[in-house]
Amino acid sequence: MTSNTFPIRSHDERVLVVDDDAGVAECVRCVLRMAGYDSEVASTGSAALERARAEAFALVVTDLRLPDVTGLEVMRELRELDRDRPVILMTSYSSIDGAVEALRKGAADYIIKPFNNDDFLFCIERALREKRVSRENAVLRRGLKRVYSSKRIIGESEGIRRVLDLIGRVADSDANVLIQGDSGTGKELVAQAIHNSSRRAEGPFVPINCGAIPAELLESELFGHAKGAYTGAVNATDGLIREADGGTLFLDEISELAINLQVKLLRVLQEHQVRPLGSKQTYAADTRFLAASNRDLKAAMEAGQFRADLYYRLNVINIHVPPLRERGLDVEILAQHFIDEHSRRLGKKISGMTDAMRDFLRSYHWPGNVRELENMIERSVILAESNVLSLDEPAHPREPRSPLAGGHDGARGRPLTVEEYMQEIVRQYQDQHSEMELAAMLGIGRKALWVRRRHWGLYRSANLYRNSQGGGNTR
Repeated sequence: MTSNTFPIRSHDERVLVVDDDAGVAECVRCVLRMAGYDSEVASTGSAALERARAEAFALVVTDLRLPDVTGLEVMRELRELDRDRPVILMTSYSSIDGAVEALRKGAADYIIKPFNNDDFLFCIERALREKRVSRENAVLRRGLKRVYSSKRIIGESEGIRRVLDLIGRVADSDANVLIQGDSGTGKELVAQAIHNSSRRAEGPFVPINCGAIPAELLESELFGHAKGAYTGAVNATDGLIREADGGTLFLDEISELAINLQVKLLRVLQEHQVRPLGSKQTYAADTRFLAASNRDLKAAMEAGQFRADLYYRLNVINIHVPPLRERGLDVEILAQHFIDEHSRRLGKKISGMTDAMRDFLRSYHWPGNVRELENMIERSVILAESNVLSLDEPAHPREPRSPLAGGHDGARGRPLTVEEYMQEIVRQYQDQHSEMELAAMLGIGRKALWVRRRHWGLYRSANLYRNSQGGGNTR
């Protein structure tokens, strides 16, 4: 290393220097001290990792060749501890190929020994400056995402304000969050808002519906698998937990997760390690977990259908998304939002709705919640023949002022349960709507509707069924 004149600088960033040559390490430390940097020295890769776990360093300078591990391995471990911390490799001309490989794998820079002091300090300062700029940009982008996410959760009711308040308070932690609410209330929007408002906003947001994938495939989908782990596993896959590394994994309908997979997920949550199916190797999992369910998970736990230890591990923070029927004037606010959105998308100029339609929106029970409301508004906009939506359009549920809409069953002398509401919706409207429309009204899939209809013994006539499936006229 040659010595040139350079200005003394004042920095609060600490630098870790890793080199088994005590003379080189001390020389580098001296150059850093003269430039105003506080620094520490480690002579092996394992000692460097131990120091990095115990203390905060803004940057690490490491030799490419160390006595116990390579500089590349040290860099990989350091990036798992803090992927924002820059690592600079020191190398000789004979190992420059390794330094180039390090750049491809995420090193901030490399410098060839012996080096000029000014060049070395310029390399240090550039890496730290890029880190600061990246962090500032991330904060700005996170702010924009936070504003965008909060605008997507529309409403002024007390329940929605409480949800937005909780999102803001829990977003910057890494705590697991359990989001509960009826189907169609917007649980995934809440999860997306938490992610976008968090320090993980630049990382991936990976959603998966645990009830939509067969149990035998879900294990591989979540945890990944090794090549040859089972018949047809011709390639290894990482799995969604590793895919969400540095970001958030959203487990929708967590209540549908099989017990054996609950055990495996619990292990990941406890140890932050994931082992793919058929593999003996484990991988670090820097993933935040958000889960959602439209079932009462505590009741499922007490019934032995959901593991208590997993329930308490997921339920660090609980957010309840209220059903649309409890949100008062939010129904009209949401309806106007959907009118504007779908009118713009479809190129129509629809300004609002009639008073009769407003009365309908207030009185209807909305068993399918926000999803049902949006579907109804979209159909109304498509079918509208004027610039104002009205009850004359054949796009809304009939008989809005029936006992069903009031939410009470006079024969039973008590409010209807959600399941009873769904049954009455199907009973009243099955001859007026297709299977797809009925499922959308209820906020469930067509397969789930078919299962419920069998359970309730509610069947439409054969001709109606064929027509709803596109079978047309039969001779």
